[in-house]
Amino acid sequence: MSSFTWPIVRRTALAAVFTTASAAIMTIPNAAWAADRLVDVTAIVDHPALDAVREGVKESLQEAGFQEGKNMQIHFQSAQGNVSTAAQIARKFVGDSPDVIVAISTPSAQTVVAATNTIPVVYSAVGDPVAAKLVPGWEASGTNVTGISDMVPADKQLSLIHQVLPQVKRIGIIYNPGEANSVAFLAMLKKAISGGGYELVEAPSPRTVDVTTAAKSLVGKVDLIFAPTDNTVASAFAGIAKVAEDAKIPLFAGDSEMVKKGAAFGMAVNYMDIGRQTGRVVVRILKGEAPGKIASATSDKLETYVNAAAADRQGFKIPADVAQTANAVGK
Repeated sequence: MSSFTWPIVRRTALAAVFTTASAAIMTIPNAAWAADRLVDVTAIVDHPALDAVREGVKESLQEAGFQEGKNMQIHFQSAQGNVSTAAQIARKFVGDSPDVIVAISTPSAQTVVAATNTIPVVYSAVGDPVAAKLVPGWEASGTNVTGISDMVPADKQLSLIHQVLPQVKRIGIIYNPGEANSVAFLAMLKKAISGGGYELVEAPSPRTVDVTTAAKSLVGKVDLIFAPTDNTVASAFAGIAKVAEDAKIPLFAGDSEMVKKGAAFGMAVNYMDIGRQTGRVVVRILKGEAPGKIASATSDKLETYVNAAAADRQGFKIPADVAQTANAVGK
């Protein structure tokens, strides 16, 4: 399918009421908004990185002249970590017939893409959209889906680990095996470490309540714990940080917010930038461009983050050459 006709928001004189396990919204339209644009936004969980994406999207829309409450409505729903709720939100949003649905995170994007093949969908903060089966490839998809990935190449992360802690050989990784984003990254990491002298120790954590237990299972088995950009891991990150500090194990993260909250160092994208980049794609669609003609993309702005205080608590020092060029965060 190579071309689409995107609907302008249609509203009756009555309000539509939506209640899910996570929130309730009442929208009361008026005649002045009859030709307004509607952008529905959803995320799998409330988290600073995902929140930053949403704010970046809004910033790009505003810069392009789309003002919330004037010529645009933006509805946001968080699934609060529940995939069933995410599917409910997706169905509700499809029923709204918005101009664009922005789906932040892999689980949310998967539920939205499963719910519609006509309404434009722009995913964001998805590690591997191909592995998640959102698009067939990184090139323009010819479908109703496009978006921005937050993928950080595993080989670059390993290079940073070697630069900071060259003695590390055994790396423990905590991840949700039910999250396509994390499974794809794990495969990438395995490929990157092959022949490199590293041993990878996996600690699967299918639920947030499993995360701390998974972290404890790595004590005595690894030289470093790796917390990737995994929604389950992010939701229970405090437990990992506590285990790392108590056991004096360096903690590396693929998310700047995790470094702020207790990882000693990490390499990540800037999620506000990812959001702005996503918002610019949304603007292109609102101006008439078909999503199927817009190639999926990722950020080329990788940043190093260090938390010197967390490193001290974990029993090591961040090298001066890394500290001087990195973003210092946390306490």
